[in-house]
Amino acid sequence: MPTDTDTDTDAATGPLVEPLPSVPAAIARIETETALVIADYHAGIEIGLRYERGVELDSNAEDRRRRLLELLTQHPVDRLIILGDAGHRIGNPADEETQELMSLFTSVLNRVPITVVRGNHDAGIESVATTVETDSTQIEHTINVTDASGIKCGHVGFVHGHSWPDETVLDCDVLCVGHEHPQLRVADHVGGSQQTRAWLRGPLDWTPFKNKLGIERSFDSPDNTQNVNRDPPDVILFPAFNERSGGTQVNTDEGFLSPFLPAAFEKNHTDAYLLDGTRLGPYQSV
Repeated sequence: MPTDTDTDTDAATGPLVEPLPSVPAAIARIETETALVIADYHAGIEIGLRYERGVELDSNAEDRRRRLLELLTQHPVDRLIILGDAGHRIGNPADEETQELMSLFTSVLNRVPITVVRGNHDAGIESVATTVETDSTQIEHTINVTDASGIKCGHVGFVHGHSWPDETVLDCDVLCVGHEHPQLRVADHVGGSQQTRAWLRGPLDWTPFKNKLGIERSFDSPDNTQNVNRDPPDVILFPAFNERSGGTQVNTDEGFLSPFLPAAFEKNHTDAYLLDGTRLGPYQSV
C-alpha cells in the first residue's frame, strides 16, 4: 500500500505503517521498535457463532495461531500489537475461547511482548493475560492491555474503533483502526459478486472530533485555543485477521459500526486496497 504523504514516511526506515502483501497484517515502526499489527483476531469465534446464530463449525484455532506465528517468523519484530477483539465473546472469556487465547498468548510471549488495544469484545482479557503470565514457567515477555481510548507509540496511534480515541492518540502521523472488518463487494467474472477483505486509507477529517472532543486546528480556531496544532494523520482501517468474522461492506449502503467513521474519512480521498496491495481508488466508487 503506497503512502500518500511525506509525514508518514521516514527516509531512513520507510513507511511508519506498511501492510504486508496478501495478509491482513502490517509492520509499524514505533520509536526504536518494530511491531506486527493485526486487528480482530476473535479467538473462539466458532463458539460465538454456535450460540449467536446456531452455526456449527469446526474450530479454526490452530490455523489462526499457526498463521500468526508464521508471520512472526517471516517478519521478526519487537512486539505484537492487536487492535482489539483478541477474543470473540462479549464478556469474560470462557471454555474453548480461554484455551485458544492461553495457547496463543503463551506461544507469542515466548517470542515478543504483546500489546492489546482494548476492543468491545475484550471485557475479560486481563484475566487471561494474568493467568498466562503467572501459570506458565515458559513466559519470557508480558502483555499490556490498554484503555479503549487507545495508545500512541512514537508517531503512530492505535485504537480499536468502537469508542472515541483519546486526544493524545490523535496527535500522530498515522492512526491505525480496527473494529470495522472492512470488506468490498466486487463483481466477479461471471456477472455475480463476492465479498473480499480490504484496507482503507485516507487523511483524517477533524470535523467529528471537533464536534465531539472540542479538537480544532490552529487555522480553524480564531482565538488560537486549539488542542491540536498539526495536520491530520492518515487513517488506516485494518481488515479482520479472522476470516470468519464477517464485516462491513464499505462500498455499499451498509452503515459503519464505529462512532467516528466514515465521518472521519475525508470524502473521496479515502482509497480501498485489496489484501494483495491493489489500489482500487475511493472506496465509495469501487
